[in-house]
Amino acid sequence: MRRRYEINQLEKEESWRMFRIIGEFVEGFDTLSRITPAVTVFGGARAQPGDFAYDTALIIGRELAKADFTVVTGGGPGVMEAACKGAHEAGGQTVGLNISLPAEQKLNPYVSLSLHFHYFFVRKVMLVKYATAFVLLPGGFGTLDELFETATLIQTHKIRPFPMILVGREYWAGLVDWLRREGVSRDYVPVLDLDLLKISDDPLEIVRLITQFYESQGQDLSATP
Repeated sequence: MRRRYEINQLEKEESWRMFRIIGEFVEGFDTLSRITPAVTVFGGARAQPGDFAYDTALIIGRELAKADFTVVTGGGPGVMEAACKGAHEAGGQTVGLNISLPAEQKLNPYVSLSLHFHYFFVRKVMLVKYATAFVLLPGGFGTLDELFETATLIQTHKIRPFPMILVGREYWAGLVDWLRREGVSRDYVPVLDLDLLKISDDPLEIVRLITQFYESQGQDLSATP
């Protein structure tokens, strides 16, 4: 009898979890559908002012805002804070998609539009769905996860191809070389798919590449409402 009660309770919890997931999707779609064109910036939460990742993200955020792109991040500290701060100081819109974590992630003060998620996979969908491009600065497992998951979605034609720019040649070149040496040589990674990844340390070049791609798709940033 007790086991049947526990099973019924578990079924109820799973049903309510489904509604919570649907609610997060609905809120995300409804809120973010109005913010394009947007660029999603990924990178480590532990970066500090004075670090290459933080200082470069600050410049990239500023230049993206000046080019009329909305800057989307995970909403937390480090690279996310720097990109939002740069965009905010340039008068741009910033979006922070925060997440509930065991050590609570604090929303950075430069976010102008925020959403809070409980489920990582819902948050990932929102970080990808409205992006015109991805900019990835040095980071840890989370940044690597976002890199490879996005590359997989493009590779499998689940999302349209768009620029994926790795910022920090010293940080990323070894990984890309390894993928080319091991993945491509063993025919695990098609060479054309590896070409999805571009490496640049120049914020102006990065924004220029993104703008050129966006306009090549028949979009005109000057006409963005």
